[in-house]
Amino acid sequence: MISRFYLTCLIFLIFSCSFKDSEKVNPNTYTADVIIYGGTSAAIIAAVQVKKMGKSVFVVSPEKHLGGLSSGGLGYTDTGDKSVIGGLARDFYGRVYSHYQQDSAWKWQDREEYGNKGQGTPAIDGDARTMWIFEPHVAEQIFEDYVSEFKIEVFRDEWLDRDSGVSKENGEIVKIRTLSGKLFEGKVFIDATYEGDLMASSGVSYHIGRESNEVYGEKWNGVQVGVYQHRHYFKDSISAYNTPGDPSSGLVAEVSDAPPGNNGTGDTRLQAYNYRMCLSRHPENRMPFEKPPGYDPARYELLVRVYEAGWDETFDKFDPIPNLKTDTNNHGPFSTDYIGKNYTYPEASYEERKALLEEHTNYQKGLMYFLQNDQRVPTKVREKMAQWGLAKDEFTDNGNWPHQIYVREARRMIGDYVMTEHEVLGDREVPKPIGMGSYSLDSHNVQRFVTPGGYVQNEGDIGVHPKNPYSISYGTLIPKKSECKNLLVPVCVSSSHTAFGSIRMEPVFMILGQSAAAAAVLAINSASAVQDLDYTELKEVLSNEKQVLDLAGRLQ
Repeated sequence: MISRFYLTCLIFLIFSCSFKDSEKVNPNTYTADVIIYGGTSAAIIAAVQVKKMGKSVFVVSPEKHLGGLSSGGLGYTDTGDKSVIGGLARDFYGRVYSHYQQDSAWKWQDREEYGNKGQGTPAIDGDARTMWIFEPHVAEQIFEDYVSEFKIEVFRDEWLDRDSGVSKENGEIVKIRTLSGKLFEGKVFIDATYEGDLMASSGVSYHIGRESNEVYGEKWNGVQVGVYQHRHYFKDSISAYNTPGDPSSGLVAEVSDAPPGNNGTGDTRLQAYNYRMCLSRHPENRMPFEKPPGYDPARYELLVRVYEAGWDETFDKFDPIPNLKTDTNNHGPFSTDYIGKNYTYPEASYEERKALLEEHTNYQKGLMYFLQNDQRVPTKVREKMAQWGLAKDEFTDNGNWPHQIYVREARRMIGDYVMTEHEVLGDREVPKPIGMGSYSLDSHNVQRFVTPGGYVQNEGDIGVHPKNPYSISYGTLIPKKSECKNLLVPVCVSSSHTAFGSIRMEPVFMILGQSAAAAAVLAINSASAVQDLDYTELKEVLSNEKQVLDLAGRLQ
């Protein structure tokens, strides 16, 4: 006979074992204080800040490579005013500096030969021990170093189930599910993607495209036909038709037949995307441009006509980075910007996005092959292009092609506070600052259309400089409380199209990622909604982290 005492013990042991087994039944559930979705620079910087404040964090990254555009080819940093770049963002650029102080970093070029050309600041700032220009693999290694040093667990190639993968209770996200079946439970969530997929799937309001100027009383939003603030437009009268002057011959390739719309009116069009290629002119480190699938030289007819009109700026944005490489950006009226072909990207399914990225890749690869090989390209251009190729030692698992397209704009949250051009241009005071920006209101071309006279023209490119660096409000990171109480969005921030054109710089995304993470931890500590956070406490934390919040706090 088993005594009642031993029977009770036996039952307890059985239930205990069953409970432990039940914990193991679903090994795909992961729980942390903060869940960060995205693998961008903002995501990794946010994770570092969470760790620094003593909380647990998981980074759930759709990408295999970390750092987004910062490691994806944009090495010629859009710094703006470097004096307002503080905190972990400045630490990142300090680590770049330390890397290039090593002789081993200069494999393909002597350090002295490189020079010191940067954008808005010298490339190498010895006094501040920062460097703003770098090779893609160097940036990626720094992000990997952060992950190792701070023991950050990253789940790579994990894609949010955008249809039903976000579970909410009482206005809060409790867990998210990825397509692989993994569940991530947390107290606060951060959407650090360029697309804003977690934000959108959480039922948070957002905008895609350009608002009309009437929405926020702006000047530079909406359609901007005839506004030419950079050099990315057709200065000469170039026919939009296959047979010049003959509408019956049809439109030349890469021109839309849709009317551009009235100036100042809103639309759902997006500024163009491209890949920031890393090119090399060292003979031992360059790969020739190959003919992409479906290559058709006819799609570059407009560029031939631009050359025939006397344009000669092909290499103006082959910006130098160390080791005889470039960060190559768009330039001119017809360039690597694939104008008008990204409008559906933000809301597209993963498969549809993949197809769009392939189209962008083939267009841009085809353009480079065309420049190097087509006899209609001026000889001096072809001869100089022959000196360039994709850098062999970059993006080595992707055919030396960048793993991240430049998503200049996708969704933008309509949150607790909306930044507009009024704040960026210094015409309105910013409440609860958590970081600063300084770049111009910058939008690339949005569309290429036919003028009433039958000529081709671009529209949407603007560049309006603020008088001073400006503060960014905490309210831009948080949704309306009625929509979600435990989500922060440091990339697809709450702003108008024009304001986002300035905010959307990689140093600023790092700044906002750090500030969002600090807010997440403080919200957990106080058991409050992110909208109810004590700003004075947040300000103190950010100040201690050397985040620059206003003009008075500028660094040297």
